[in-house]
Amino acid sequence: MHTAHTITRLSADHFHDNLHALATLLSEVVTDGASLGFLTPFDHTAASTWWNEHAPALTEGTLIIWTAHHDGRTEATISLAFEPKPNGRHRAEILKLMVHPRARGRGLARRLLTTAEHAAAQAGADLLLLDTETGSPAEHLYHATGWTRYGIVPGYATDPSGVLRDCSFFYKRLTPTGGGHAPQ
Repeated sequence: MHTAHTITRLSADHFHDNLHALATLLSEVVTDGASLGFLTPFDHTAASTWWNEHAPALTEGTLIIWTAHHDGRTEATISLAFEPKPNGRHRAEILKLMVHPRARGRGLARRLLTTAEHAAAQAGADLLLLDTETGSPAEHLYHATGWTRYGIVPGYATDPSGVLRDCSFFYKRLTPTGGGHAPQ
């Protein structure tokens, strides 16, 4: 039996303390073949740069990042980005759900996705969006957790090795629980 992972919402104050672990996770998952928008070789420095570019959104409250830890290692993450445009404050987007290969198959991606969905609903968002490589394990997760695929775009992006892949686009309707609006 596997010990449960601890899921933590990163604060802007603790983001830089976690930057090295987030960059390590991102570079290792991309190197393992996950289609997250990057090409190999993709090193720790490039991963750190990508995460650093998102620090202002975390500080502004338009981005929420969660990490999952086990035995002192960051083994998974998910991000939730709120739409800043006034006519779209009812929606948010799931970004960069990734689980390290050593932690897969334990329900961690499902737990992180549920965490992000609940946070979106509490913030007043009632529509979530995401995209993923067609036929990937992530696509199967989204189907199994009540997401609706609304389209496939052929050859939308390349995988880390540069091969064009189709991309599936999903949405999910939520019932807002916060009574408020998504962060502005």
